[in-house]
Amino acid sequence: MNIQKVVVIGAGTMGSGIAQWFAQEMCYVELIDNSSEQLQKALSSIHSSWDKLVEKEKLTSCKVSQMKKFLEIKSVENISKDADLVIEAIIENLEVKKELFKKLDQHFEPHTIFASNTSSFPIELMAEVVTKTRKERFLGLHFFNPAPIMKLVEVIKGRDSAPKICEDLYQWFESRKKMPAMCKDSPGFIVNRVARNFYGEPLRIVETEDEVKMKEVDSILKTVGGFKMGPFELMDLIGIDVNYSVTCSVWEAYDKEPRFAPHTLQKKMVDEKRFGRKVKHGFYKYD
Repeated sequence: MNIQKVVVIGAGTMGSGIAQWFAQEMCYVELIDNSSEQLQKALSSIHSSWDKLVEKEKLTSCKVSQMKKFLEIKSVENISKDADLVIEAIIENLEVKKELFKKLDQHFEPHTIFASNTSSFPIELMAEVVTKTRKERFLGLHFFNPAPIMKLVEVIKGRDSAPKICEDLYQWFESRKKMPAMCKDSPGFIVNRVARNFYGEPLRIVETEDEVKMKEVDSILKTVGGFKMGPFELMDLIGIDVNYSVTCSVWEAYDKEPRFAPHTLQKKMVDEKRFGRKVKHGFYKYD
C-alpha cells in the first residue's frame, strides 16, 4: 500500500483532524469544503496546533514547516483527480453522502480508494451509487476525535470491498502507529455500538437537565471507571447533534431495539441548538 496523496472532504472537527494526521505522516493532503470560511478556520486551527507543539518542544520548527507544505485547502471545484485515497467526513446524512460519492466516482481516477468516516451508516448502502470497479475500492475508515491523537481506526469491509485493500490499509495504519481494528459492516460497527449504552444509561439515570447529577455521573465514571471523560463531557465534545444522529441511526438499524433508543433530553438539546463545545453551550456552559 502506497498512500502519497489524500483528499479529505469536510473541514469540520473530524475532517480537519484526519487531514492533520495524514499531513503529519508526510502525505500530501487536500482538505475540501463548500465553505471557504470553514476551510480557513480549519487551516488556522491545524497550524496553531502544530505551532504549540513546537513551543512545547515536541516537534521542531523545521518539521512543522514541512508538514504545512503537505496540507492545502481547496474548494470542491478544484479537487485533484489523482488521489490515492479519498476520505469523506461530511454530515451524517445517508442521502447526502450517496450523492457526494456518485459525483466523486465520476471525478477520480480508477485507482483511487474511497472511504467514509461515517459513525454508523452501512458501507454497503453508500457503495450502491458507484461503479462495480469502484465498489471493490470502497470501504469505511472510522477515526476518533481527536484524530491526530486517538490511535484507533476502524477499518470496515463492505460487502464488495476487496479484502486485500482492507488488509493492506490495516497494515499501513499499523506501520504508522495507529491501532486499526477490522470490522464487519454492521450498524455502529464496534465502538459506536458499544458506546450507545455509555451515553444512554447516564441519560436515563439523570432523566432531566440536572447539572449536579450530570457532574456526579461524569465524576464517578472518570474516578471509578477510569474513563478520561464522562459521558456528558464527551457528548459536549463530540457534538450533541452528531451524537443524537448516530444514536437514531443505530436504533433504527436495529429495528428500534429499546437499549439503543435515543433519549428525550438529547432531542431537547438538539432542538434548542445546544450542541456542546462548538457553540459554547451543551450539557455544560463553556467560555
